[in-house]
Amino acid sequence: MNRLAAERSPYLLQHAENPVDWYPWGAEAFEKARRENKPIFLSVGYSTCHWCHVMEHESFENAAVAAALNADFVSIKVDREERPDVDRVYMTFVQSTSGSGGWPMTVFLTPELKPFFGGTYFPPTSRWGRPGFLDLLQELSRAWKDDRARVDSAAAELFDRLKTVTGSDGRSKAQCWLAGPDTLAEAVEQFQTAFDRRNGGFGEAPKFPRPAELLLLLREHSRTRTAPPLVMALDTLRAMALGGMRDHVGGGFHRYSVDAQWRVPHFEKMLYDQAQLALAYLEAGQATNDGFYSAIAEDTLGYVLRDLRSPEGGFYSAEDADSLPSDGSGEKREGAFYVWTDEEIGTLLGDDAEFVRKRFGIEPGGNAPQDPQQEFTNQNLFYTARSIEDIAARTGRTPDEVIDAIGRSRQVLFEARAKRHRPHLDDKIITSWNGMMIAAFARAARVLPTCPDTQEYLATARSAAEFIKGGLWNGAEQRLLRRYRDGEAAIDAYAEDYASLIWGLIELFQADGDPAWLEWARDLQARQDALFWDEAEAGWFSTTGKDPSVLLRLKEDYDGAEPSASAISVLNLIALAHLLDDEDARRKAERTLARYGPNAGRAGRVIPLMLAGLSTWHAAASQVVVLGERDGQDTTALKAEISRHYLPFAVVIPVDPGEQQARLATLMPFIGAMRMQDGGAAAFVCRNFACKAPVSTPETLGSQLEEP
Repeated sequence: MNRLAAERSPYLLQHAENPVDWYPWGAEAFEKARRENKPIFLSVGYSTCHWCHVMEHESFENAAVAAALNADFVSIKVDREERPDVDRVYMTFVQSTSGSGGWPMTVFLTPELKPFFGGTYFPPTSRWGRPGFLDLLQELSRAWKDDRARVDSAAAELFDRLKTVTGSDGRSKAQCWLAGPDTLAEAVEQFQTAFDRRNGGFGEAPKFPRPAELLLLLREHSRTRTAPPLVMALDTLRAMALGGMRDHVGGGFHRYSVDAQWRVPHFEKMLYDQAQLALAYLEAGQATNDGFYSAIAEDTLGYVLRDLRSPEGGFYSAEDADSLPSDGSGEKREGAFYVWTDEEIGTLLGDDAEFVRKRFGIEPGGNAPQDPQQEFTNQNLFYTARSIEDIAARTGRTPDEVIDAIGRSRQVLFEARAKRHRPHLDDKIITSWNGMMIAAFARAARVLPTCPDTQEYLATARSAAEFIKGGLWNGAEQRLLRRYRDGEAAIDAYAEDYASLIWGLIELFQADGDPAWLEWARDLQARQDALFWDEAEAGWFSTTGKDPSVLLRLKEDYDGAEPSASAISVLNLIALAHLLDDEDARRKAERTLARYGPNAGRAGRVIPLMLAGLSTWHAAASQVVVLGERDGQDTTALKAEISRHYLPFAVVIPVDPGEQQARLATLMPFIGAMRMQDGGAAAFVCRNFACKAPVSTPETLGSQLEEP
């Protein structure tokens, strides 16, 4: 066992038995590199990363590779999910020098932590146009020993370039011009240019789910009442739900599709994908009143409740792509838990098998693409090949009979699959991802009032928030931590942790009206601003800048698989401004939006959630207050009416008369004077804290909500 055996990260523990003399990121490794005058080999990944597993098996378990590393390098292993600050610096270097990035990330550093060579996966020997890892080690070791001055010069030059690329060289790149609505139209045009009209999604393969893009398009449809943004969002959401990227047996979504048709997934499942996609499907369901989208959201939340919820109330991070084949033989294979042979389908389902074959494209020889490793020989991936109506016509059955058969079959397949070897579960709890998941469950509780699981959704969101408050937040020190695992909370939170948790708390407050959530969100925002706000150029740095081992203090702009902290924070601050009448929140949101200037629309595919904030800024934002007994029939009816409307620019404030109203009035004085109507619940539709006449029936409330 090497030093990683003392760590808590599942990814680091996966490497604890490697013959490589691994160090965790820290002073001990840095001091060894300086003392012995050796370069640092930095390997960054995460526990459910398929190619990380491949490189470990091929290279880090290889005695010859380990001997070369141990002799000439100081080897450091980093879990990117625990230390996004370290990952972000060196990923920026790899992307800027090689033109691409990914994990595992392979970077070589001087003892001063400056990078001089980097890449991603390297095979053990040269193949596929990639140099062999052992050859690479030998060449870099030779250069370090024989041409050290050149290596140091290259590292210094590359680091200077990196500071320029990231804006860390002191030269301002920020604008001071808040873009108008025309910028948003330009962004929509960017999406239309990249939109795949045949298959949904944007661009070519591989296709990744980026819910931030869809949330922007849905808001632009709501703001402008134009069709193209809605069509692009709905076609993409439908394609993802019907394709192989969705787990049609157990619910939830895989990481991405390797093909343009959304047919063939990369099988890992990430918590942040489930949270953001659930939110996107919930919003699509509201925007269309189409139960298809809401059902996909419910199915996704059901998967999280069943497989990713910890006993303490938080949510685990991910499930791996790889697992042992169903018979337990051989080595782990990608997707082994999820694929089926035609013979298995027939044996398990009997008379219902034909419905499943037609519905999900099952073929005798398998529908999965053959690959060099022969992992998918005769295997079938589930994707929606035919509609229920088409199957009914082909089989002479009614649509209801087909639906019943598929429902029965899904349960049988789920139970059979549960007996297989499950993929590895990364059971660490990340604050930022939990914040997103709290937001998703709270939103579902609010906008799906007739769903039988509504109360469970709300209880789940509350429980997760309470867990984070009790286990990862020190109120006395105003200190938030990022990671919890196996009884230990550690690592000071980053801006993304604060921002995502605040997001979740704002959604939770709108679901249950408890002032405690709003008060905590306000306090967290104040702490986030104190630690990360850039008063000179606006926006929030990812880190505090106090860790000397993180060479660059970066400000993330890209809304990728996870949206940037600044983009989430803009939406948070707009909501807090409308809840608390907070002028400083408005100022910070406006200044951050103005950083991108009038040409922000050209970066629509880079900063979609930030542009969703710009859309919200230009929209007619409102406050909708429901004053009434929490479980009263009239209160429930008014809340149900609100849920029927897609209101992405409104904050909803449920208020119980009495003690809760008095407490809320200290935060929002305009609520203090509100009164119920004839002893019954009343709704108030307000803009900028000026309210229309209260209404007490769903019909009159609906009319007010639909007014321009």
